[in-house]
Amino acid sequence: MTEIYCDIADIKDIKKFVKKKIVKGFTTNPSLMRKAGAKDYKNYSKKILKICKEKSVSLEVFADDYLNMKLQAFKITNWGKNVYVKVPVINSKGIFMGKLIKELNDKGVKINITAVYSYKQVKKILKKINKKTKVIISIFAGRAGDAGKDPIPEFKKSLLITKKYKNVKILWASVREPYNFLEAKKIGCHIITVPPLIINKIEKFGKSLNQLSLETVKGFLIDSKKSNFKI
Repeated sequence: MTEIYCDIADIKDIKKFVKKKIVKGFTTNPSLMRKAGAKDYKNYSKKILKICKEKSVSLEVFADDYLNMKLQAFKITNWGKNVYVKVPVINSKGIFMGKLIKELNDKGVKINITAVYSYKQVKKILKKINKKTKVIISIFAGRAGDAGKDPIPEFKKSLLITKKYKNVKILWASVREPYNFLEAKKIGCHIITVPPLIINKIEKFGKSLNQLSLETVKGFLIDSKKSNFKI
């Protein structure tokens, strides 16, 4: 089964989506936090954790060097037992964060390695981790697709190589449409993280093609009447 996580930061939406059985966990990032109006990262994160007491929550470091990433990671992991610390696979200078990944993993910190795009990166990550501490590897499918790259081969190879690691899950990130959920299920991806609007659409799966055709035509008709179009 491919688990659905909600990619979110807005407190009001989190209160609503934490109640949904379809949602098994939550992910967020500094960009979503900023968009949601967060001013104090620690306090805002703790507000999220106060709502999400049982389901896993991935909270990201935002430093750009090994030492400060490490300091932030150890602080974040202590905010809750359900916390996964998100760390980037590389920093802004393109340096592989293997040393950080290994150290956190060895210390028993649950991590979500983000901004991953390739099987080669996944291979490098697996060389740095043990087979006990939980790890999520987030592969950014949508952004790869935006750049004209097919992410599916990277997922398939990554899923195959991680079979030896019972503690590792591959996550489909940067969803673009509800159908991505079915694509993720088809290849056996462990997790897909989805924005709230797309989760709402996934919950409505099941309409027939004839029904969709009828709804589309009715929509065109209604809009043409509202505009008083004439020929």
